[in-house]
Amino acid sequence: MSGVEVSERDTMQEHVLTGKKHGMAVLILTIGLIALSIVMMGLSMVVGTEDDPSMPLLVGGIVLCCVAWIPLMGLKVLKPSEALVLTLFGTYIGTLKGEGFYFVNPFCVAVNPAAGTRLGQSGDVDDGDSPMRKLASPQAKGAQNVNRRISLKEMTLSNARQKVNDVLGNPVEIGVAVIWKVTDTAKAVFQVDNYKEYLSLQCDSAVRDIVKIYPYDVAPGIDTTGDGKADDGSLRGSTTVVAERIRAMIQEKVKNAGIEIVEARITYLAYAPEIAAVMLQRQQASAVIDARKMIVDGAVGMVEMALERLKENGTVELDEERKAAMVSNLLVVLCGNHDAQPVVNSGSLY
Repeated sequence: MSGVEVSERDTMQEHVLTGKKHGMAVLILTIGLIALSIVMMGLSMVVGTEDDPSMPLLVGGIVLCCVAWIPLMGLKVLKPSEALVLTLFGTYIGTLKGEGFYFVNPFCVAVNPAAGTRLGQSGDVDDGDSPMRKLASPQAKGAQNVNRRISLKEMTLSNARQKVNDVLGNPVEIGVAVIWKVTDTAKAVFQVDNYKEYLSLQCDSAVRDIVKIYPYDVAPGIDTTGDGKADDGSLRGSTTVVAERIRAMIQEKVKNAGIEIVEARITYLAYAPEIAAVMLQRQQASAVIDARKMIVDGAVGMVEMALERLKENGTVELDEERKAAMVSNLLVVLCGNHDAQPVVNSGSLY
């Protein structure tokens, strides 16, 4: 049964309608027919009398006036990077793409279940509603499927920051911006209930799946690539790699909805507030230790150099006890946090 469902899902493909840019000609013809109906009703009064007008002209004018406006329902105007998915009595008949003034079957209905959904920082297409219609209730808007345009532009989805545990269990807050666009309007409309909400949900899921693989900072013994070997991958140091893996996972999840993920970028990354202060102290302690290690290494090298120079020049002969005292004094001076206070010894060294 699942194989049948997959095959049926894969058969839904976009069909672009061509040769439909006759909107201006149909509009002029419709205006002409309406004007003709008015003329016919006027002639019925001229040919007959006010009490007994010419019935054929009058009836013909009334009938023509009643049906002449129907072609106006088939006029569609599209701006660049817009599309309309059309159905006729529930059957998908095709998609209009590209700017132009189109004429289609007047009984066709444009379908876009995500027309009322707005994503953060995305340039969604306005439905062209009047100010009064924009104030209408969501239920009233959902009942009208006319002129439901689909944007083909690259849009940005910036979901709310998420709190996710990294591979070490530390809570991390992360925000991701995803640049996406619709490539197959038929799949976007008919494969999922609301392709915008579907994309938003899949973005959250992909971020959680990828972040839990990485530590926030480099940690020993962590395998982030899945090859069985520890590596230096981390959220803080490998943001480009992490973002690309997030993009690839989102693309895999939304390919059946006719959506292409152009790019994904990490916009915010930090420890969660409850452990941020502790982690800051840890980083500070690590930095202090590294700095002390460097200072000690440098001080030992300077002491060794001083002893070698004194020995080579024969300036003074020091026994092992005096060498130890000199080394101790030099290390105190070189490794101390404060300036040393000199003490002058005017007596003998011994």
